[in-house]
Amino acid sequence: MTNPPTPVSLRVKPGPSRLAVTGIGNAMLDIITQDSHEVFHQLGLTKAAMSLIQEDQLQTFYNAMGPTIQMSGGSVANSIAGVAALGGTCGYIGKVAADEFGERFTHDLRSMGVELDLAIAKSDEGATGRCHVFITDDAQRTMATYLGASNQLHIDDVKEALIARSEITYVEGYLFDLPPAKEAIRKVVNFAHEHDSMVALSLSDMFCVDRHRRDFLELVTNDVDVLLSNETEILSLFQVGSLEQAFSALEELGMLAVVTRGARGADVATVSGVVSVPAHEVEHVVDQNGAGDMFASGFLYGLALGADPVEAAELGSLCAGEIITHLGARPESDLEEMAINAGLL
Repeated sequence: MTNPPTPVSLRVKPGPSRLAVTGIGNAMLDIITQDSHEVFHQLGLTKAAMSLIQEDQLQTFYNAMGPTIQMSGGSVANSIAGVAALGGTCGYIGKVAADEFGERFTHDLRSMGVELDLAIAKSDEGATGRCHVFITDDAQRTMATYLGASNQLHIDDVKEALIARSEITYVEGYLFDLPPAKEAIRKVVNFAHEHDSMVALSLSDMFCVDRHRRDFLELVTNDVDVLLSNETEILSLFQVGSLEQAFSALEELGMLAVVTRGARGADVATVSGVVSVPAHEVEHVVDQNGAGDMFASGFLYGLALGADPVEAAELGSLCAGEIITHLGARPESDLEEMAINAGLL
């Protein structure tokens, strides 16, 4: 039996014991380098794409990188860090190993004020996941990802406590890549509905949608309240050739969705129609890494505070605009102050 989706409704600001957003996703440590010489070619990587690597390749990729920035990562973890930077209360559920990379991941998020419920991997479940990010001079990101412990999240690793206190529970689509994680997601969705927490889903990337279209469609049809995607992901989900067709499919489902479109901004699809929100103007794009994740930060936090979806998308656009002006997926400006000055908080 499928639980009916929690109605999407405007809410009051979360109280002191509540969390605006709790995310569940692949707990990865991002290792980022500026790759002006395009070293990624020598490693056999495809530009602007994500390739999966194995544990025995980690040292090769790490040694090939120049100076690095290292921080907690993974799509949903980036978004949760953004909520914290906006001044929001938030939580994160994931899995790391008992190694130095897991310690860095944990310290990084905890130092931002994020409440953590991290499972620790067994010895045969791999090392802490990490993503080697090569940023070229045209601001494109090429990634070599080792999933490791992050993608070994089992149903017994998921606890109810953070979800029970959350206005929104945010699920990362990448988690569908292993069957045990699919079972964990079902548990998360059930917890969320039991505690009147809205369920938000990120489609993660087009190839992820291609791999798990049936599962995503079932989840979107029956359990998801808020869908976040980019243009290629939503077209892949519904196997259509235009956004208009995708929006028609969303209208039939009667759900709230936002489709990010890079420099063209974002389209917010509600039961009342589609509204376009322009991208936040910036002087120079340095690194597109994390733009979609940071958009999700503002969008979801806005919803949790009671903003209407278009206002929430404007906050998301502001956050995405800040992140693309520098290297790395963590804001360097005071996001909360920026949002207040813009009249969005």
